[in-house]
Amino acid sequence: MDSIGSSLNRWMDKDWKERMARLEKEVFAYPGVIDFKRRHPHIPAEEYEKNKAALFEYKRERSNCDACPGLENCPNLMQGYQPELMEDKGKVTVAYHRCSLKVHDDEKKKRQALIKSYYIPKEILHASFDQVDMDHESRAKAGTAALHFASTTVPGEDGQGLYLYGKFGVGKTYIAGAIMNELAARNIGSMIVHVPDFFREIKESLSDNTVREKVDSVKGVPVLILDDLGAESMSAWTRDDILGVILQYRMMEKLPTVYTSNYDYSELEEHLTYSQKGGNERLKAKRIMERIRPFTEEVFMDGQNRRG
Repeated sequence: MDSIGSSLNRWMDKDWKERMARLEKEVFAYPGVIDFKRRHPHIPAEEYEKNKAALFEYKRERSNCDACPGLENCPNLMQGYQPELMEDKGKVTVAYHRCSLKVHDDEKKKRQALIKSYYIPKEILHASFDQVDMDHESRAKAGTAALHFASTTVPGEDGQGLYLYGKFGVGKTYIAGAIMNELAARNIGSMIVHVPDFFREIKESLSDNTVREKVDSVKGVPVLILDDLGAESMSAWTRDDILGVILQYRMMEKLPTVYTSNYDYSELEEHLTYSQKGGNERLKAKRIMERIRPFTEEVFMDGQNRRG
């Protein structure tokens, strides 16, 4: 009489063989395997027998792709990678490549890495020209000018930028964000800086000697967007040694700059004339404007206040 242990082993051995036979049948009936065999008629049957482990792996991982639950929930061993049967010197092997979702996600992260910001709301960093409201003639013209700039500018070759101005809350910063994303799609890096907060940080950086480091991080980006220029409390130092240095470098290197402001050119020049100490320095203001006016297209924006 057989022991319980030997009987159990025989049952388990039989069950295992049946399961393996069933799995093997499913693997060789899988469309991807059938198609591979059709395209590689020179590979002998014994090679498929020797490399059944590769076929099992392919079918398991590819079945996950067939019922894709989305990139974040991908159950494959390498998340976001699809298996592909390959021939390697007559042997059947499995190679992996990024699926379309993974490619799209990587491209999105790559574009996001091209976009940097100082003190800008997160929603602005996801702005799109598709979402720009064209409910006002001037807004439509501004959107068209901004899209043309973002689609055609070549930093280092063409230093011409854009100057968007208009009253508070009409969407200037949003369009600036849309410019950044359009540039990222062209693999052009950009940075958007909220000028009042940036100048405040620069002043605070005097205590730890990081002013030059912060200025250098801004002045050399391919496309710089200075948001809300004119809303800051201007000092002679921030005007001449910070803003002036940044704009001089960009002018020399033919790096385009985009501005948003509540002021037109003349009003901005007037703003730059007066420092916090009450001095009237019109000549120095004109020097700054000489690095803005000839290198930008002045575009007016009007419309409903989106923040009110």
